[in-house]
Order: sequence, then structure tokens, then C-alpha cells
Amino acid sequence: MNAKVDTYFSQLTKWKPELEAMRQILLDCGLVEEFKWRTPCYTYNNNNMIIIGGFKESCVMSFLKGVFMRDDHKLLASPGENSQTARLVRFTNVSQVIELEPILKTYIYEAIEIEKSGIKLDPEKKPELVLVDELLAMMSTNSDFKIAFENLTPGRQRAYNMHFASAKQSETRTSRIQSYMPRIMNGKGMNDCICGLSKRMPNCDGSHKMLKEEV
Repeated sequence: MNAKVDTYFSQLTKWKPELEAMRQILLDCGLVEEFKWRTPCYTYNNNNMIIIGGFKESCVMSFLKGVFMRDDHKLLASPGENSQTARLVRFTNVSQVIELEPILKTYIYEAIEIEKSGIKLDPEKKPELVLVDELLAMMSTNSDFKIAFENLTPGRQRAYNMHFASAKQSETRTSRIQSYMPRIMNGKGMNDCICGLSKRMPNCDGSHKMLKEEV
């Protein structure tokens, strides 16, 4: 068990029983527990395999190479339309985790075998990024913004597009794009540091909160 993950669980206010149950299942399968991307991550031979975490409506166990799994019980779902390899199982109560424990362990052991095989997604089969209409419209009327967005790394572009696309209303998508425009114009990703205080550059580690406390 990882001390940083212990701290993560001690601070949880939502989905704690569910995530604790998932944690125990993963540890039972012999995976190494680490703390990455601000969430528990489980590895095999130093390779990231599975992460767990909570969202507003559910908590998840995410298989980072889930696209290669058989999914005999039809549990796996894609995190989003632009996700290539990750597949996740969603939970809304701890009884679901407990009930699915034998199946989850089967999936985890399958994921270990996939990791042992060294299989990877063929880069040539990478799907083209389809930008939301509101983003395309804004880029068509602002050439500087278009250049700035296209200069972002592919990962940053996908992250922004997924965030914009997740809004159901066109007005909300437009509002999100406008709010993130300064970041994009500065070449920053959604989770990049903009205050310059982060000790985990380029990622934000929350140090910007110090600025608010000093004001």
C-alpha cells in the first residue's frame, strides 16, 4: 500500500467505500500501488495498468489498455468518443463492486496478460480528431486563436475538445471555449500551471491557491 494513496483516501468525501473496495481487489491481484495524476494508479513491471477515481455521478476502475480486452461480461465503456485505448467500469454503490469482485479480478488478470504481451495501439490507426462545431467556428473567425490551438500538442488538443464536447448545449460549449481561450493563446493545456509556482511543472499542483490566500 502506498502512503500517498493512504492520504488520498483519508481526504475522500465521496465514493470512499466504493474506491476502497476497488483498491483491495487490485492489491489482491498483486499489482503495485502508486499515486499518479492525483489518483491511485496500479502498475505491473513499472507499467501503468489501471487507475481508479471518482466523478460527480459515479466512480470508476479504468483499464488503460481496455480496448484490447475481450470484455466477456460487457462491462467496459469508453471514457469518451476520442478515447483510443482506455476502457472503464462505472459504479454508483459499493454493493456493485462487491458483487462484481470475481469478474473484476478476471478482468484484471487478463489486463496483466495483455501487459505481459507488450501489445500497443498502432499509431497509424489513431482516429482523426473531430473538433466541435463551436470550436471550428471560433477558429474560423480568429486566425490567431486557430494557430494557437493547432500549435498545442495532440494530447492537449484532445483534452480541450473532449471538455468542450461534453457540454450538452451549444451555448455552454461556446462559453467554455471562450473561458479557456487565454490559456490556449498562451500555449497552455487544461491542467498546466499558469501561475509559475507549481513544483510539478508543467502540471498545476494547486500552488495558485497561495496567491488567493495572500490577497
